[in-house]
Amino acid sequence: MSREEYRRFGRKLAFHTAPTLMGIKCASLISLSCSEFDLGAHLKLFNLRAREKGLKIREVSRCTTRRVMLVYNEKKLAARLAEPETRKMLSAEGYDVNGGLESMLETLSVRMSQGNGFPHEIGLFLDYPTEDVKGFIENNGENYKLCGCWKVYGSEERARRTFANYEKCRKFLCDKLNEGCDIYRALRIS
Repeated sequence: MSREEYRRFGRKLAFHTAPTLMGIKCASLISLSCSEFDLGAHLKLFNLRAREKGLKIREVSRCTTRRVMLVYNEKKLAARLAEPETRKMLSAEGYDVNGGLESMLETLSVRMSQGNGFPHEIGLFLDYPTEDVKGFIENNGENYKLCGCWKVYGSEERARRTFANYEKCRKFLCDKLNEGCDIYRALRIS
């Protein structure tokens, strides 16, 4: 991979997944072009270097020109998916909640690859409040109180604070990259 491609990948990663990279969100999605990046090389490098921070990236869906990647903190995502209400919802959607994180991620990948769009329960993986995921499902994406990083059906105030914190992470990380840091140095990953 070229130096320019390396920088572009870091910038996209920072912009789209900063809250996860900075540790305040358990997972984020990013869609990347196959023609723009050597995705295999970037995934291998990221998973090798970010392992010490508990971060991983994996493909969860693909089409001919793009790949959808999940960037996640393994421990935080496992804890999120182990919450009783989350387990109940995922079990109702056909997930083997006793099979562990890897099994649930595989089920998510299969469901995303079936061509029916994003499964609604993906919000649980992306750290959206359970009440908002439930509200989205029950209201078919309508009748929400607020729309930001997700559609809010519960606490607007909590959501606004979360959205603002996500934006602070994005700004901080993107500013670091604009100052000349690469993504790994900006995250203090050796």
